[in-house]
Amino acid sequence: MKSLLIYLKNYKKESVLAPLFKMLEASFELLVPLVMAAVIDVGIADKNEPYIIKMCLVLIALGLIGLVCSITAQYFSAKAASGFGTGVRRALFEHIQNLTFTEMDTIGSSTLITRLTSDINQAQAGVNLVLRLFLRSPFIVFGAMIMAFTVDVQAALIFVVVIPVLSVIVFGVMLVTMPLYRKVQSHLDSVLLTTRENLAGARVIRAFNKEEEERERFEEENQTLTDAQKFVGRISGLMNPLTYIVVNGGIIALIYAGAVRVNVGDLTQGEVVALVNYMSQILVELVKLANLIITVTKAVACGNRIGGVLKIQPDMQDGDSIFRPADAISKDAAQRREDIPAVEFDHVSLTYKGAAGESLTDITFRAMRGQTIGIIGGTGSGKSSLVNMIPRFYDATCGMIRIFGNDIRDYKTESLRSHIGVVLQKAVLFKGTIAENLRWGNEKASDEELEEALEISQAKEFVDQKPGRLEFQIEQGGRNLSGGQKQRLTIARALVRKPEILILDDSASALDFATDAALRAAIRSMKDDPTVFIVSQRASSVQYADQIIVLDDGRAAGIGTHDELLVSCPAYQEIYYSQFPKEAVSNG
Repeated sequence: MKSLLIYLKNYKKESVLAPLFKMLEASFELLVPLVMAAVIDVGIADKNEPYIIKMCLVLIALGLIGLVCSITAQYFSAKAASGFGTGVRRALFEHIQNLTFTEMDTIGSSTLITRLTSDINQAQAGVNLVLRLFLRSPFIVFGAMIMAFTVDVQAALIFVVVIPVLSVIVFGVMLVTMPLYRKVQSHLDSVLLTTRENLAGARVIRAFNKEEEERERFEEENQTLTDAQKFVGRISGLMNPLTYIVVNGGIIALIYAGAVRVNVGDLTQGEVVALVNYMSQILVELVKLANLIITVTKAVACGNRIGGVLKIQPDMQDGDSIFRPADAISKDAAQRREDIPAVEFDHVSLTYKGAAGESLTDITFRAMRGQTIGIIGGTGSGKSSLVNMIPRFYDATCGMIRIFGNDIRDYKTESLRSHIGVVLQKAVLFKGTIAENLRWGNEKASDEELEEALEISQAKEFVDQKPGRLEFQIEQGGRNLSGGQKQRLTIARALVRKPEILILDDSASALDFATDAALRAAIRSMKDDPTVFIVSQRASSVQYADQIIVLDDGRAAGIGTHDELLVSCPAYQEIYYSQFPKEAVSNG
């Protein structure tokens, strides 16, 4: 939690003024029992009505001044706390954006959502209460004890006994509950994960009639969270009754001692009332402090969880070079294009964090500028893993990847990715117009460039039929589009970037064969001459590629053209003939 306090640095003035005004309010509050004692001992005892009226006006003035101080303190503390929450939320979101796929896979999206929402809100509430009450409550507790000594030393000794006992209760409960609140937040992560899965997979759950099982699973997770909250709530709930018992015991002792001393003339009735008022103030403030500590305990637990994410350093270090493909082309452009591959894998292996074995093993190939590279293989053979290393979503654990002759790790990641167009397996669109979604590829793209991308991606035919065309509103996740339409728009989004390297990771699986063939033909005829990687399980999608890489259990089972692989690669033969029977091939 301490590491998060740097986000209060822009609110130093507010962080000082908020507790200062609260302590000023508390100072006026401590004067009230003395005024009341004067009213009783002087005004009421002597039946002095003008004096009583004057003291009542003093009480009203103290109340109004205290109210102004309280409102001012509330304003400054709210401003500082909301600024703190905004700073932490922004920093956490930016940090998450910098995490690699490896860290994102390890942490999990559900727990990150909890930290961005619930945890930050708890931490913000904790900061707000600390600024308002953390100094005020102890100030009144010890101030009341000091004021009691000014009234009567012997009676004030009761305060000396009561306050340490109350402190042990309050801080003891805090130490016990702090680790328990961390467990509560982790159970909240589990409930959020279950909820997220059920909402995202609602159609699948209904299709397989799993509503009852999922309801039971949710209730089980929710019950675990409820039990944990009840347990820590019971411990926290002990604080109020225990403090009430101790304080009321102190008040009983105070009234008894006061009555005896009033009887012998050592104390006045007003002074006894003042002492009881000071003890009541202590009770009220300790109840506030108890509630504050519960909130602060939650805030510290949540702050530590946020700090834990912020401490995670991406294992992928950014390079220093700016990616400029044109730098790889000398005056003798033709010679340079022939010599320098756009992408080169040199004995590359990849092992995911926590995995038992390698996902890719000793992959070596060269892809020249303008070539189309097909990547094919069975499910789990490592096709997506291979292309995910080109934009540095993952780093190779062995070997080297070169882009236009330079080690990929030498490039600045942002610069590198700005020249690579990636269409992932899952088509993801965002709420907004078609034009807004396409301009994710290039925010400065003109309408002509958007139209060109739509035409190449074969999306123009259905976009023309939408009301408003480019201004047609896409719902969250593209719910109002079919699977094939979403895939074509994601391809168009990548093409708007005019990438040097275009990666299509099984991004035409929802397209019919005719549209798929038209898409590949349009990409081949692109004037920008990009290097294209096509990942597919369809042999028809890759058979016309300049080079086909056949993966089998993470290894390159064969590299070559379609005709070469049909002769020399059994793995490719098995895939191809499973989709095109030999009889059909021979007849063709």
